Formats: sequence, structure tokens, C-alpha cells
Amino acid sequence: MRSDHPAPPEPGGPGETARFVGWLGSLGCAAAGYGVFQFLFGVLPQSLGGEAARYLISGVSGIGTGVAAWLAAALVRARAAAGPDRLGIPAPRAAERLSPGPLPDVFASAYTTLVERLSVVDDPARGRLTGWSHSLSETGPVRPTSVGTAYGLHVVLDLGVPDGRLHPGDLVDTLWRLRLPDGGWSARSQGAEARPEVTALVLGALGRAGVSRERLAQEVDRCTAAFTHELDRAGRQSTHVVTTVLRGLLRAAPDAAVLSQLREALAEGSIGDARRDHLRCWGYRLDPPRGLPSSLHTAQAVVALDRAARVLGEDEAARAAREDAVRWLLTCPDGPHHQCRDLRNLHEEVRRPRTDDPSRHEVLNVRHFTASWVVRALMTPGAREVAAQDGLQEAWRERLDGAATAVWAGQSGGIWSWGVPDGGELRQPIWMTYQGLSALRAHAVWMYQPED
Repeated sequence: MRSDHPAPPEPGGPGETARFVGWLGSLGCAAAGYGVFQFLFGVLPQSLGGEAARYLISGVSGIGTGVAAWLAAALVRARAAAGPDRLGIPAPRAAERLSPGPLPDVFASAYTTLVERLSVVDDPARGRLTGWSHSLSETGPVRPTSVGTAYGLHVVLDLGVPDGRLHPGDLVDTLWRLRLPDGGWSARSQGAEARPEVTALVLGALGRAGVSRERLAQEVDRCTAAFTHELDRAGRQSTHVVTTVLRGLLRAAPDAAVLSQLREALAEGSIGDARRDHLRCWGYRLDPPRGLPSSLHTAQAVVALDRAARVLGEDEAARAAREDAVRWLLTCPDGPHHQCRDLRNLHEEVRRPRTDDPSRHEVLNVRHFTASWVVRALMTPGAREVAAQDGLQEAWRERLDGAATAVWAGQSGGIWSWGVPDGGELRQPIWMTYQGLSALRAHAVWMYQPED
């Protein structure tokens, strides 16, 4: 991930010395010796043993200088012939220039796996469905889901389309076919009632794929109309749900009136952390009790607020909360930063009363790839501005590199696995692969340094 470019020679270092000696040798050995002879003969005092002594001292010094210049020039020529690496500058090698780093292979492997795991099912009610289920590790013919196909579409858009085996148009058509009868989308475990976090996820993917705003408008209206404290209190209290809806609608309907309301609710839901200089951050809830400070939910809030600031502008309250949260992420007291507690993956539940039986609850299990969110939060333009203003560039780079290292360590062949704590099977949620690839791609773009 890190570009290996030679540092410029330090003043007085091998490069400077080589240039000086080369210049001296270029004068010619005799010229250098004669110059020293003339200089010394002119400055030595007359009282120094007479004129003969002055000639002797000046002559010996001139001859010595000429010999030294000849030897030095010969040495420089010999070292130059041996290669620039002898001067402390790595010699460029054709093989190194032609050999890519490991990231292109990871992207290629991920694309191949997505092709292999692509599911095409003819549904009697919805027609041909092309996409993925929640997990890439599911075997046998599986029915594509809204969540799996939306994240798969995001991956395809990130990786590009090198061939026709994965066609974004097929995925877009499938997402429309998976729309619920009353509009909107839900996760497989949520049944036949649309949920705003899944609907916003799908709408964001469709908007990113180029679906017109006119076609998305009706679904946007349905999503926002149902996402109120009265109709979805659990969702409006959840940091994860609010940030997901905010991010999705910023892609699908950047002029939606509800966006400013969600941004305000998110900013007001921050908490102060006495363990980190009372800097503001986020827990898993936006309403009391908000829970303990969480790097995962803080990173999600930073990403959502930064994107909202680019689209909607930013008031003082939202800016102060976002900038404080960046500082909070940069003050992680644990280490090393590729294994610190701020990068631990989390699991949470979003519990909602069922509309058909309010005495029972619908439970959505949500797992979070924390390191990928920290990378995305620290890569936001606002985070980089805060680090520069506060003189925290070193801490920013250290935390960012640590989180990127943790993201990289979680993949095998471009696919990320979620380890089940009880030692059971290793699942491969497609959302985790999308988040891992997206984080590494953004980090690689940021770290790129062109050769001079």
C-alpha cells in the first residue's frame, strides 16, 4: 500500500558529496592543483622562511590537491559505473516497474469470486433474478436478496466492468423486481414490511448506477414518509439506521427535505467522552440512554455528516460535532493501531414491534466491520482538514495506516470472512467484502505518489 520512493539526498549526505567531488574533478587535476598553489602563494606571509619556503609549501599543497582530485574523480566514476544504489539512491528496475502491487490481484480475485457466486433464478412471481444472497459462502442455488444484490452492485461499480459476465443492468432490474408489493425493500429476516435502512441502501445503489431521480422519487417519498418517530421510533433512535438512511438518500435524492432533519438529529445525538478530553462521539443510540462511546458508530456518523456537509452545507453545530468526533478517533489510547480496541468488530440488534402483533418484536441482527468504517471516516475531506489544522497529521497517518492494515489482514483472495465467536463456520457476508474493497481502494488512491 505504501509507495517506495527514494528520499531526496540530505544536505551534506552522499548525494551532495558526490556532486561536489564530481564538480572538483571536472576542473581538471592540474587546474585544481595550480589554483591551490596560486592561492597559497598569494596569502602566505613573507616572513615564513623566505620566498623559497613559500614556493615549497604552495607547490606541495598544489600537487597534493591535484592528486586528491584525480583520485576522487576516479572513485566517483567507479561508483557511478557500479550503479546509483551505491550512492544511496535505489536504481530503478524494469521488473519492479512492470510488477504491480498486491491490490490488483485482490480486485481481480474478488471479481472472479463474484462471477462464480452469481445466482440466476427464475422466480414464478418476479421473473428472472440475477444477484447474490447475504453471504457468498452459501451453497446451492440461492435466491438473490435485496441486501446482497445491492452490495454486489456497489462492488461491481467500484471494480468497474472489465467484461460482460457481471452486468449492472441485470442487477438493477433484479432490485426493482425484488421491491415489495407495497413499495420499498426489506432484509430477508424482516419479512414483507419495508424498512428504511434497507430501502435507502437499495435506492443509493440504484442512484449510483444511474437510475433516474424521477424513477426513484416515489420510493424516496415512501421511505421518508415512514421514517418518523411515530412510525419507526426504534429506527430513528438507532445511529446505524439513521446514518444508513442519510448516506443512501444523499445518493438517491440529494434534495430531499428530510436530509437536513436527519443531519440535525444525528448531530444532536452525540455524547461527550470524559476519558478522551470530553470530546464528542457517538454510541449506538441517538436518544438517551445512548450507550457507551463507540468508534464504529462515531466513524459512521463522521462519514454521514461529512457527505451531508458536501451536499447540503453545514451549520456550526454539525461542524463542531463532526470535528470533535474526528479528534476523538485520533486520540485512541490503545495500541498497536492495527489491533487496537477501536477496531474491534461489533454486533448489534435493531428491535422493532411487529405491526401485525405489537407484543412481539422483529429483530434485525447487524454486524459491523469496524476497521473499514474507521478508514472511511479518516479519509473524509473533513477529517484531513481537522488533522492539518490541529497539527495531528502524524496521529492521523498512524491511525489510518493501522486501520487499513487491519482491513487488509481480514481478506483472503479478495473476500472477507466474519468469524463466528463459537468457532462455527466462517461466513462471507457480501457487505463485508464491499466495505473491505471500498476502504482499500480509497486508501490506495490517497497513498499514490507519482514518480518525479
